[in-house]
Amino acid sequence: MFEDVKGDKVVRILQIYTKLADGDVVRKSEEARYYGVNERSIQRDIDDIRNFLDADSERTGNVNSIVYDRQSRGYRLETLYKLKLRNSEVLALCKILLDSRAFTKREIVEILDKLINCCVPQSNQKLVKDLIRNEEFHYVEPRHKSKFIDKMWDIGQAVHEARYLELDYCRMKGRETVHRKVKPVAIMFSEYYFYLTAFIDDEEVKKEFEVPDDAFPTIYRIDRIQSFKVLDERFHIPYNSRFEEGEFRKRVQFMYGGRLQKVKFKYSGMDIDAVLDRLPTAKILDEEDGVYTVSAEVFGKGIEMWIRSQGENVVVEN
Repeated sequence: MFEDVKGDKVVRILQIYTKLADGDVVRKSEEARYYGVNERSIQRDIDDIRNFLDADSERTGNVNSIVYDRQSRGYRLETLYKLKLRNSEVLALCKILLDSRAFTKREIVEILDKLINCCVPQSNQKLVKDLIRNEEFHYVEPRHKSKFIDKMWDIGQAVHEARYLELDYCRMKGRETVHRKVKPVAIMFSEYYFYLTAFIDDEEVKKEFEVPDDAFPTIYRIDRIQSFKVLDERFHIPYNSRFEEGEFRKRVQFMYGGRLQKVKFKYSGMDIDAVLDRLPTAKILDEEDGVYTVSAEVFGKGIEMWIRSQGENVVVEN
């Protein structure tokens, strides 16, 4: 009776799978002798298990792979990584992408479809799509209507490899096109747009700056870069002088560069947390009867736009 069960292919595959799941090494020659079959049959069994695991990864999100271990001269099971985001995580990302309004209508639809199809089990894909359908239908694309994702990737590689960029850029003021040679150091996103932050060596160009000896980079909206060329020439920035976009991000509002300054103001609005979230460097100095005295370190004039948007809730102190 045992020999009949032992010779059954289904039983053989399940037993081999159990050994792999238990962390044992499976050697074709040993299994072939044990089950009274040739090694080609064991190889087919391993291939069947491998195909099952590949299909099952779509359901579980676990990528399990059968790999050949040369040292042990056999096959073992290896769990590589978690493949899928949770449904709730994908939904959250879709909502954030829609609210960003950073892409054309066609691009956002393609990105959302890929995200859902790749990361959500098929049984839940319709639910996630239904939850974003209305926002997707009424999505308003940016007025520039330009596709720049591939451009941004090429610029990102220049940042990574520390290569100079030559670019033709359409300024917001006067719509004038200027030519620049820059050291690209970071790509950032803020309020609907992606930006390149870069340093300029040209002293003649620097004379036009509000702060000619500014130690911080200039900022270019990537959709306004009309053309660019990544040069073979590389630049070097010492490690202790490297640009840290995380620290820059804390201090810049609406991606307006300029002089580093401290502002102090009184806030009498409803939600002080919203102020602290908007200004990550902000500190509460005092609070009296619901009125907060706040200090923050910021770059440039972008802070003035935010202060005006708050109306009577914000009063600047000298």
